[in-house]
Amino acid sequence: MQKDNVVLETSLGQITIELYWNEAPRTCENFYTLAERGYYDKVMFHRIIQNFMIQGGDPTGTGRGGESIYGGKFGDEITNELKHTGAGVVSMANSGPNTNGSQFFITLAPTPHLDGKHTIFGRVLEGMSVVHGLGKVDTDNNNRPRENVRIIKTHAVPAEKEY
Repeated sequence: MQKDNVVLETSLGQITIELYWNEAPRTCENFYTLAERGYYDKVMFHRIIQNFMIQGGDPTGTGRGGESIYGGKFGDEITNELKHTGAGVVSMANSGPNTNGSQFFITLAPTPHLDGKHTIFGRVLEGMSVVHGLGKVDTDNNNRPRENVRIIKTHAVPAEKEY
């Protein structure tokens, strides 16, 4: 199993995501593989809610698209050990239980009401200033950014800690 982290090169700078391979192996494999395949390249952050989260990973840019490497949707890997305790938590976006695809979000603040509802599969290791910058982008009434903020390219980097 891969133990690497993923780097998102965004239009506002670089974000390194540490993946929680032990706690959410299928979710990490999905995110990692999609990133390695270039699936997220040129994909916009289509939903930004200040002091809450930034969401991306939908190649259609609508918030309704995206597929997993498993073909369609896949099951949750929710654990009581991981919580949405603050800014920088990386979780799968979904439309209900066991509906994970390619979309993900990064929290901008504690969001305990999401605990038990979204699979947490990583955290921002480097680039929190970029995440906060994305969180301050001006949006319309539907939380869509008025400027085009996107993931330019993704790639894997070796994890620094042992698992």
